[in-house]
Amino acid sequence: MAKDQKPRRPRAETPKGFRDYFGPEVTERKAMLDRIAAVYHLHGFEALETSGVETVEALGKFLPDVDRPNAGVFAWQEEAVPGGGSGDWLALRYDLTAPLARVAAQYRNDLPAPYRRYAMGPVWRNEKPGPGRYRQFYQCDADTVGAASVAADAEIIAMLADALEAAGIARGDYLVRVNNRKVLNGVLEAARVQPEQAADVLRQVDKFDKVGEAGVRELLTTGRNDASGAEIEGVGLDAAQAEPVLRFLTSKGDDNGTTLENLRAAVGGSAIGAEGVDELAQIAAMLDAMGMGADRVVIDPSVVRGLGYYTGPVFEAELTFEILDDKGRKRQFGSVAGGGRYDDLVERFTGQKVPATGVSIGVDRLLAALREKGLAGTTAQGPVVVTVMDRDRMADYQTMAAELRAAGIRAEVYLGNPKNFGNQLKYADKRASPIAIIQGADEAARGVVQVKDLILGAKIAAQASVEEWKSQPAQVEVAREELVVTVREMLAR
Repeated sequence: MAKDQKPRRPRAETPKGFRDYFGPEVTERKAMLDRIAAVYHLHGFEALETSGVETVEALGKFLPDVDRPNAGVFAWQEEAVPGGGSGDWLALRYDLTAPLARVAAQYRNDLPAPYRRYAMGPVWRNEKPGPGRYRQFYQCDADTVGAASVAADAEIIAMLADALEAAGIARGDYLVRVNNRKVLNGVLEAARVQPEQAADVLRQVDKFDKVGEAGVRELLTTGRNDASGAEIEGVGLDAAQAEPVLRFLTSKGDDNGTTLENLRAAVGGSAIGAEGVDELAQIAAMLDAMGMGADRVVIDPSVVRGLGYYTGPVFEAELTFEILDDKGRKRQFGSVAGGGRYDDLVERFTGQKVPATGVSIGVDRLLAALREKGLAGTTAQGPVVVTVMDRDRMADYQTMAAELRAAGIRAEVYLGNPKNFGNQLKYADKRASPIAIIQGADEAARGVVQVKDLILGAKIAAQASVEEWKSQPAQVEVAREELVVTVREMLAR
């Protein structure tokens, strides 16, 4: 008879596409988001925290079907139980905008109009993971719902620039670039692009940064061969049709005034195009009035990402400083935020158009940028560790830690096995502790404590001569009542 098999132990590993975040990473992310939240709050925006789970119907973009009920999202069907489960399809939210649309519709009679809100939190996407691409990640959004004026767009754009600087990105290391979907609609009208061709034209326009003017011309007309030699089919426009599109893509001038003039020429007699240019002119004037110079925000027609989603102004924040890629080549860091006007989202719930505009910051990318600049990712300082020399005097050690915490100094008592003092110092080292407090029976009898500067001690051990070591002792003995003052002075040093 076969022996009963022991139950298999679970594997201690994260699911594919997910990761864990430890103390310093969590702390630096929270610190950055707190600085951004302070800017949003200063601009009159209110915090909103929505459920991590929405009905798939409310999310809207990914509707379940028989074969792939959770395509794109992590979804499941709740069991239909009388007086309990609804039988609805539920899903983890894939962004923070779809929940906002639901909130704006659900509480439309209670919320102020317009409604300004910001939200920060994790989102989940059931997509194939890759290097730096996870299935759970953080987003940081700010939106205004119910304001049709482009003043709302200008406010969001200015707030984005302020938020980047508050996060730690210096002026001159970023640029917010602004465009308008209506301008491109006018260009498509001037180019006599058929409705069924519009999506294909947008896809080719989006490749302008990669293939340049000549490449887009080929993609719009007869097609081209890519770097691998593969033939890419063109949209099929003739040369005259392609011209307004290319004029639009190359209309960036030396200043906003010149760019706007070039855009007016690109849209020709299109009314919707002229409306888009007028909106850009209004935004430029308002940004100028708010002190947003060309070193922070510019009108730039090359911003075409998201134009299939947005209905009016669209903007993107790009970091302009250079970094080295995996092969040691210099390149710009690139985009860390994007947004624009989307006037159709809430309409799904109410049947009425509700104007909205907003921006989303890529939290992980912005943190990565701060690390590249040396503004994040450094080793976080741990707590002061009060070591334990005598188990029977644990209350005394807890009193020391409490006094330090009351003075605003992060501190803890060692709670492992105190038998080996060396292990206590190893623990303090793992915790990146700056200082260790030591008091044995002899020190207690004399009313003193030993305060050990672990940072200075490590530096002296690695670099200093004997004379320097003597002149800068890393451990000092002080009266017990001077503990807090001594620790504070040592931390300041």
